[in-house]
Amino acid sequence: MILSSLNILNYRNIREASLEFSPKLNCFVGLNGQGKTNVLDAIYLLSFTKSAYTSQDSLNITHGQEMAMVQGVYNGEGVEANGEGLTISCGLRRGVKKQFRFNRKDYKRLIDHIGLVPLVMVSPADHQLIEEGSDERRRFMDSVIAQLDKQYLDDLTRYNALLKQRNALLKQYAETADVPWDLFEVLEEQMIPLAEYIFRARTAFFEAFEPYFQEVYNEIANGQELMANSQAELPVLRYISQLQDRDLREAYLRTRQRDLILGWTSQGVHKDDLLMQLGDYPLKQVASQGQQKTYLLAMKLAQALYLSQMSNTAKPILLLDDIFDRLDSERVNRIVQMVQRPEFGQIFITDTDRQHLTEILRPDPEARIFYVQDGQINLLEND
Repeated sequence: MILSSLNILNYRNIREASLEFSPKLNCFVGLNGQGKTNVLDAIYLLSFTKSAYTSQDSLNITHGQEMAMVQGVYNGEGVEANGEGLTISCGLRRGVKKQFRFNRKDYKRLIDHIGLVPLVMVSPADHQLIEEGSDERRRFMDSVIAQLDKQYLDDLTRYNALLKQRNALLKQYAETADVPWDLFEVLEEQMIPLAEYIFRARTAFFEAFEPYFQEVYNEIANGQELMANSQAELPVLRYISQLQDRDLREAYLRTRQRDLILGWTSQGVHKDDLLMQLGDYPLKQVASQGQQKTYLLAMKLAQALYLSQMSNTAKPILLLDDIFDRLDSERVNRIVQMVQRPEFGQIFITDTDRQHLTEILRPDPEARIFYVQDGQINLLEND
């Protein structure tokens, strides 16, 4: 899938832009805070129907404006040859539900769009996978699997809705002697098959994904460098779930009284997590900033390779937002060489260093560099 053109109106600090892209490499250069990331976020919006940075749509509308519009035209893999490409647009208006369209037709459910334009975004916000709680790590899993498996996204949505109902019941009857346990049983019987499917999908995903992660990590960190290190410094990434060692129906029954005291559901796939380590130690505790960034880059680039291999329609678009900070030049060169391989699709990169990007793009005569200043975007000569 190739994003051939992008039109933006009043999206964050970008008042108006009409851009034509290279099918492979596209770069946005400029000082921090000028709008480079906002361009990538507009592209992200067209794949996931929401911003990568906020769930409140009104915050994406330029201050002082009443509406915003983002429209992209896609060609290539997965697009029917109708001569016009595939058009996706999102309209935002304050106080009104957003309008999301596929070839000028509205969606009945926004989740039906997920996976149509596969995409992976790498950004400084990825550090939350290490620093924040398990919610962030589950979101990583969900963002990959949901782009390939429609039932997974449907079941996850239904499971979360039922979980919310169960938690509400726990709070409602926390101080009541006569607890309607039959209501809990009804909810749990609906949750169990959904949780089991989610668990199986996540398990299958990690069995297939882990080799990609190891391959990419080795390539970024350099195999010789890894051989020189001790076994204790090798990367570990594992999926952890309560369902790996217990029956969920029995677990619900056993923990109802405790859940009533806690006020929330302690058993289920909403407690799943990822184990992120270097050797036997948590990544957060022992890894340097450079090691952490290498680890996270390996996760995200492996995600792109996995989607490219598993998708029946298109290679994912890859957004690389300010990824070169805290990486030495050798690792940067290895990353750039890697993402230009045929397994990767169209790429969008942001950086503050024009010369840096010029060197990166030199082997590709079709590559494009855009200069971003105060929300204005101009195409530069790739010399």
